[in-house]
Amino acid sequence: MPESSALVLFSGGQDSTVCLAWALDRYDRVETVGFRYGQRHGVELEQREVIRSKLRHLGAQGHRLGGDTVLDLPALQSISDTALTRETEITFAATGLPTTFVPGRNLLFLTYAAALAYRRGIGTLVGGMCETDFSGYPDCRNDTIQAMAQALSLGLASPVAIETPLMFIDKAATWELASELGGKELIQIILEDTHTCYMGDRTHRHPWGYGCGKCPACDLRAKGWTEWHTRTGDTAEAGT
Repeated sequence: MPESSALVLFSGGQDSTVCLAWALDRYDRVETVGFRYGQRHGVELEQREVIRSKLRHLGAQGHRLGGDTVLDLPALQSISDTALTRETEITFAATGLPTTFVPGRNLLFLTYAAALAYRRGIGTLVGGMCETDFSGYPDCRNDTIQAMAQALSLGLASPVAIETPLMFIDKAATWELASELGGKELIQIILEDTHTCYMGDRTHRHPWGYGCGKCPACDLRAKGWTEWHTRTGDTAEAGT
């Protein structure tokens, strides 16, 4: 039986870490790719290898974790004017989207990831995009992702599949999926090592991990943590 392989878009955040654990549970060989685009929360890039190192020793699938690549996309910062790439306040724009929306970001990430995967002989990309419990970004929606898969397959003349295990679940279910995949050990890695906060704050430790506690990313993560424990009946652990 031929070896299965996947390339995970891995930022160092909660969602991509769960997706990496998910891929390690399903594919024989898993590689990762990250992107440096001038993001304010660049600390997430520093956390990536910490998380990868711990996942190598988590469970029986750690040996499946292969190489990592970080690609520089400075043009994305120069052509965008958002709260993720500028020292500006996080608010809502006239479009109704938060100013953290970086136009075209996921489209570029998927294009570069597909080019790398093509060179590495990998036909499946895995990403943490979600349209169920998110900030409203249009490039996180399933229609967008599957349209990209079709375009990339045509453009590369080779099948490209994009798996999004979090697409139709909320943040509480994402915590639950992490628990199912790696138990308390994976939950601890997410709490202590992943970074989601848009402000890059790793000085404030909350029950759900590190962050400013005020930005949209922290808000989603915190609400998901509380809801997960409410569903399991463990409100004390949720910090409520």
